[in-house]
Amino acid sequence: MNTTELVAAAWTTATHAADALALIPAAEPEPKGIDTDGVVKFFATNIAPILLAVLGVIFIGRASKGEISKVLTSSAIAIVGLAFIAGAATLFFVGDYIINLIFE
Repeated sequence: MNTTELVAAAWTTATHAADALALIPAAEPEPKGIDTDGVVKFFATNIAPILLAVLGVIFIGRASKGEISKVLTSSAIAIVGLAFIAGAATLFFVGDYIINLIFE
């Protein structure tokens, strides 16, 4: 076997190996998680004030019509809802503290 045949055989083998490697899919980057802190911050800074403003307008509109009992009932429901939201946020942070305490 002369040098030309050896180089041709090596070249053929190398191209087959390169073709085989080209068929292997590249590793995909790991998926990024959801930025929950950003979502909570967005709702706290943008959505919550708008909802509270809408509730305030509704309460003022009802109070001007003389529907004080409906205003008081709605206000109590809104306060209870805010208490539930505050409780959930508290449990979120307390749960995080407990998990960090247990798994350290």
